[in-house]
Amino acid sequence: MAATAVTESGGVRIITEVIPASDPRAAQLAAGSQPPAPAGTSFRVRGFRRAQPKVLGIIHVFSGIIHICFGIILTLAEHRSPSLPVASGIFFWLGLLLLVSGSLLVESEKRDNILLVKTCCVVNVVIALSTLVAMLLHATAISRNVPGCDKMLPYQPKPEWCFNLENKMLRNGLDSTFVLLSLLEFCAAVAVLAFGCAAIQQHNYTRMAM
Repeated sequence: MAATAVTESGGVRIITEVIPASDPRAAQLAAGSQPPAPAGTSFRVRGFRRAQPKVLGIIHVFSGIIHICFGIILTLAEHRSPSLPVASGIFFWLGLLLLVSGSLLVESEKRDNILLVKTCCVVNVVIALSTLVAMLLHATAISRNVPGCDKMLPYQPKPEWCFNLENKMLRNGLDSTFVLLSLLEFCAAVAVLAFGCAAIQQHNYTRMAM
């Protein structure tokens, strides 16, 4: 049982209650007396979340799936004379990078971890550079002839697909679409870097101040 003692001193009444360890109220009082957890990390990650990392992560995941699916289709369709983007493998390694980045960004929405933010920034630096390379490859493919029609012997007849304008228009349309998609991925990566670097700088400043 709890013991209560009343003491009066200078017109002030002091009531002291001693609660045994077996009393359920003791656990509640012990939990309430603990100092709150530091909110510095949560605050810094909250600043990173203003970039909507979950939305950007979903964009990267869907873009990665599109790149890989089209990479498989175009590799099978152009196995004899692959175009420049297909021969470089840009569809596959950029697609994998986007899937990794998207997964990290979605996870950063759930966890308050500054290390996860730093990892997202590193991956998105690679993605930003990769999307620039992808845009260059697709733009070069648009300016070139149909694969297999460039290097022909003087008296060797060209294949039928070299004279098919619809085939060239279809290839140019696909390359133009991937140029725009790569531009969207580049903008998303830059947004992640902008908010991520701001969160990391705030983290470093807080550590120096402490």
